[in-house]
Amino acid sequence: MLRAAYRPGLFLRNNLLALYCRCGDMRHARLLFDGMPRRDAVSWNTLIAGYSGLGSPRLALDAFRSARASGDGVDRFTFAAALASCAREGNWRNGRVVHGLAVVSGLARTAFLTNSVIDMYAKCGMIDEVRLLFDRAEERDEASWNLLLSAYVRMGWPEVAVNVLVWMHRSGVKLDSFALGGILKACSELGDSEDVRRMLHGCVVKVGLDLDVFVGSAMVDMYAKNGGLEEAIKVFDCIPNRNVVVYNAMIAGFARLGNDPCPEIRIEAVMLFSNMLKKRIKPSKFTFKSVLEVCNLTNAVRCGRQIHAHVILSGLQADEFIASVLINLYSKARSVNDSLRCFDMTLKEDVFIWTSMITAFVQNEHFEKALYLFRELLYTRKETDQFTISSVMSACAALSVPTTCKQIHCHAVKTGLDQFTVSGNSQIAMYRNIGDLKASKLTFEQISCLDTFSWSAMILSYAVHGYESKALELFEKMKNLGVMMNEIASLAVLIACSHQGLADEGLRYYENTIPDDGFSLDVKLKACMVDLLGRVGKLADAEDFIMSSGSENDPILWHALLRACRVHGDKERCTKIGEKLMELEPFSASSYVMLYNLYMDAGKISLAMRTRGLMRERGITNEAGISWTDFGGSIHNFIDGDNSCSHNTIHTTLEELLVRVKQKTAHGGTNIWELEFQSRKLSESSISRHGELLAVAFGLTTLPSVAPVRVMKNQRISWESHETLKLLSEGENREITVRDPTHFHHFTRGSCSCRGYW
Repeated sequence: MLRAAYRPGLFLRNNLLALYCRCGDMRHARLLFDGMPRRDAVSWNTLIAGYSGLGSPRLALDAFRSARASGDGVDRFTFAAALASCAREGNWRNGRVVHGLAVVSGLARTAFLTNSVIDMYAKCGMIDEVRLLFDRAEERDEASWNLLLSAYVRMGWPEVAVNVLVWMHRSGVKLDSFALGGILKACSELGDSEDVRRMLHGCVVKVGLDLDVFVGSAMVDMYAKNGGLEEAIKVFDCIPNRNVVVYNAMIAGFARLGNDPCPEIRIEAVMLFSNMLKKRIKPSKFTFKSVLEVCNLTNAVRCGRQIHAHVILSGLQADEFIASVLINLYSKARSVNDSLRCFDMTLKEDVFIWTSMITAFVQNEHFEKALYLFRELLYTRKETDQFTISSVMSACAALSVPTTCKQIHCHAVKTGLDQFTVSGNSQIAMYRNIGDLKASKLTFEQISCLDTFSWSAMILSYAVHGYESKALELFEKMKNLGVMMNEIASLAVLIACSHQGLADEGLRYYENTIPDDGFSLDVKLKACMVDLLGRVGKLADAEDFIMSSGSENDPILWHALLRACRVHGDKERCTKIGEKLMELEPFSASSYVMLYNLYMDAGKISLAMRTRGLMRERGITNEAGISWTDFGGSIHNFIDGDNSCSHNTIHTTLEELLVRVKQKTAHGGTNIWELEFQSRKLSESSISRHGELLAVAFGLTTLPSVAPVRVMKNQRISWESHETLKLLSEGENREITVRDPTHFHHFTRGSCSCRGYW
């Protein structure tokens, strides 16, 4: 047109302006608008609507002000476009000004503009103004009623929305698919209103909209969200010409069922997905997300991989919601590399995709990678949320590095995320794992909204750190407040009963309370019962319990019984259990070492040699014992049996400490040293075999005199080290904490929190 030097009239210029606006090219739209020799209300309306539709509400309002000042005239569509712009931004202040100008202009009396104002207030969350405006409106139409209904739905007030629907019906207003679809969506959030759902279903049938695709998908969603799977399937089967929205509602219904139904029922969602493909209905990203969630719930990894291929063929592999479900799917299958590939395919714009990947690393015990990925997230300057911090704290808890734990805690405080309950719960567990019970208690006291996990985490913290009476006291307080029980609290109570030797109380709680709480008995709870019976010397009862527990092939239970047999000196039963564990864990190096030691203790030298030879034949190597402690922001490792030159100073320091302790105990008239160590002839070679002693010596000489020494070890602490550390804690008057895979050992004033049972 420009080349032909054609000068279009106002009508054609307005059409050109609408063309640019609808194509999203507001730059050329503005150039065209500014070059128009004449404008009318349609020109301004088009420009305002263009800015509003493209998410530029401020420019839209500027154009509205210019339109009023230009003298070209404004009409109801101008006000409607300005109100839509305010609604999109949630700017109720400017919306109220536009509303006032519409009232002054006399245009607000029409139903069209009344509906625009109602919609604006509804999207700004001002439900009182919506109702006041509706009640005082001079003109109403079906859209007015529908907007009032959708406003209550948007506010999450389904009960009021149902009353509005009844009011509409009694007022003779025709119920259309928009009104019924909205109210069905609202009632899907009502948990205990089966009568209301059936009443609405009957209403839908009476008005003849039961075959409508929009209403049908809303009914499927309503039933499926509230556990009405059979009703949802019946509604789904009655809908003709089903589209992708209907299929999405039904598949999402299967995904929402959680762990209640059997996997065979949930897999029907995959069959629906297959039918969609056969009917050449193109799946959307919501389809893929829901069907992958079903695969996740049923651990159908192979099926999930096939659906993943369809995701790639559809070009949706970069969608972060789909990628998040895929990350969880592969993570549960212990295929963390596939999870990482899914993560790398996304744009990583939202923090939840980072959280999913960090959680996948934590679940697969790649704790260092989880922290490294969290550091990358911080470099992107994206805001983290409480779930991200919770996963990172879980990684820190597993690594047991105090400095890193405190850094993450500081980050949570700076970002304000420590105020969330989920972060506080993870923080309690994090400090529990590094042996800082005081920090766990302080965190518990600072959580403003305690939930079941908060109480459980604190009870467990007391139980594993030797404060059994406080654990039981807190448990009683939890019950008195009516807080629901969970597996963690049950485990903590059984641990507390076991450590205090309360066999009858623990057994009574196990038999009476736990089955009533609606959760299955975990193997850890059963192991606690074995530990409880074994601690009081009821070894035969403990063995009978294992055989009748339904988990007689789980090594955890037999390890608990073996520990009890070793403490009580039942060598014959020890040997029998060791042979049993060899059958259950044929490729575990610890099983061979343990059985070798048991045979040696029982004097069965030939069987011990045969066990060692069998270990060599199968190429099984024993894991090196590593102890580590944190100082100055660095981790210092000490390997059992390491006589390297780098540790010569620590060896010397440890010898000096032992000599000083011997002198103190001897001077005080205590003969502990001779009683416990003379027969074992503690020498330089035996000292070097215990990395935990070297780590403690390093901590005693480098940390301030008032600071507790905390050491972690990847293997069970030996008897020699245990008794030596008791003496060091008394002689040096220091608190020493050693965490091994089974216990926390708090050494203070010559005693240990385990009371000699570990």
